Amino acid sequence: MKNILKFIILIFPMVLLSQVNEVEQDTTEYEYLIIKGDSIPRTVIDLEEVMLLHKLKFDSRKDRIRYLILRKKTVKVFPYAKLAADRLDSLNKRLETITKKRDKKRYTKIIQKYIEGEFSDELKKLTRTEGQILVKLIHRQTGHTTFDLVKDLRNGWRAFWYNTTASMFDISLKKEFDPYNDKEDYLIEDILQRNFQSGVLERQMSAMKYDFYELTDKWLNAETTNTH
Repeated sequence: MKNILKFIILIFPMVLLSQVNEVEQDTTEYEYLIIKGDSIPRTVIDLEEVMLLHKLKFDSRKDRIRYLILRKKTVKVFPYAKLAADRLDSLNKRLETITKKRDKKRYTKIIQKYIEGEFSDELKKLTRTEGQILVKLIHRQTGHTTFDLVKDLRNGWRAFWYNTTASMFDISLKKEFDPYNDKEDYLIEDILQRNFQSGVLERQMSAMKYDFYELTDKWLNAETTNTH
């Protein structure tokens, strides 16, 4: 279990990217955009998108406790999934600049050793349930299953071995994030959106496209139908 979770992070390099937007303001408190040397005043204020989330309701105390437990685990492992997406993007961009196959392998090994020393201790602490949630969130953030990521960056036999070992612990590396058909995945998405909005988690766009309001409408209507 710990080797599997450790490997998930080891495949992504440590590259930090930042962007700086140039903005000037004058004494009239207008915001100016600098476009090819021209200053264009703006009187419109850019606001971050705010989602209107429905009030949480539970049919029973047991359902509420399940949600709270799921929330705790999701909040705990999401940063690792976000990190995986960041590392995959950075790895692909860096490898595109390396022409020699030997140099690519050497670079990947160096980064793997660095990441192992930084994150392996934390990943060892994850439970089986947290590990499965992490696998699904990695699919949400990258658009690829953990199995496919392993297969792409290692050989087929290694991917088969990791998947078999994971299954022994009730974890499937082929598990996808499917909020349309899996209610737990929808609840995970609900948890993410609420914690993005509250600032508990740093927002990262999902690699998968879906309408959260549509999902909510579907699952709330399903619950209403089942109660009648």
